Amino acid sequence: MRILLIDDTPEIAELLTFALRDLGYEVFAEGYTDEVNEFVAKHRADALVLDCSAYDMSESLFDLVRADPRHRELPVVIISDTPEVADARLAARNAQHVFLIPKPFTASQIARALGELVSQ
Repeated sequence: MRILLIDDTPEIAELLTFALRDLGYEVFAEGYTDEVNEFVAKHRADALVLDCSAYDMSESLFDLVRADPRHRELPVVIISDTPEVADARLAARNAQHVFLIPKPFTASQIARALGELVSQ
């Protein structure tokens, strides 16, 4: 499975990339970018993992992805240090094909979430 990881902390992105690769995923990491749809298409990603320090950043990327008809059903894992806020905002959008993971997290939690999302 090809994963696009968007993380605004390079050190965490590197650690998470190595951990997910060890679990068998092909991972492409980028910093925060509003060109997320172009990167999803370029890497032919099967899923997206968003880990931005502020939930608002992940939320804006999620909205960009869902606004693109090519990616409306792309599985998305969002890692958040404010899961209550994130959960409420995702529920208000009636968000589909998304899994929320609170911080702190492990790569195996992300792998399980990806497995659940892809099997839906």
